Amino acid sequence: LLATNWVVYVWANNSGHMVEASLGYFVNPLVNVVLGLLVLQERLRPGQWLAVLVAATGVAYLVATSQGALWVSLTLAFSFGLYGLLRKTDALGSLQGLSIEMLMLVLPASAYLVVLGYLGVASAKPAAPITTLVLLGGGVVTVTPLLLFAYGARRVPMVTLGILQYFAPTLQFLIGVLVYSEAFPRERLIGFLFVWSALALYTIDGYRTQRRSGAQPSPDSADASAGA
Repeated sequence: LLATNWVVYVWANNSGHMVEASLGYFVNPLVNVVLGLLVLQERLRPGQWLAVLVAATGVAYLVATSQGALWVSLTLAFSFGLYGLLRKTDALGSLQGLSIEMLMLVLPASAYLVVLGYLGVASAKPAAPITTLVLLGGGVVTVTPLLLFAYGARRVPMVTLGILQYFAPTLQFLIGVLVYSEAFPRERLIGFLFVWSALALYTIDGYRTQRRSGAQPSPDSADASAGA
């Protein structure tokens, strides 16, 4: 699942399908929510249901108005959603599990590089120091968020994990529009507004729930008051 997600994502970004790739990570949180409801039997509060429905509406609109290769979006969404479910239910810790995953990928990845070198597509010649550092750093910035994701996936509900993951494609949107000056048509703006509204609803619901639970007396304090 992890290898599929990475390969499709890298291919998409190098083949002119960045919009479809970003859309995949908007669909992914909904996949997490559905998996949390169906597989883990998690429950939603009314405010959370409203946030999910609003987000689903925005994602459905983005899918309906997309004119690209939707298989890219769906592959990214479901591969990472299922990966998150397995990491949440796995008995191994985040570091141990990720280490095993990387070891499993070493052999096929190495074989692929050897084949590319044999075909003359890739080269193992020494590169400039800055290029070598960037390549090594690419591994760090890839594994570190994944390690933190595996750590967090075991400590928060799947539904919460799904909603929080809308921050990543939103940041991708800001980088694409503000840094790389990518086109942002009205259709995408409408879909994003639905998603951002869902984030606001989910945040407000969580804040209100936390305040209500904090205002209620604990059983110990209630017993003490009754005794007094």
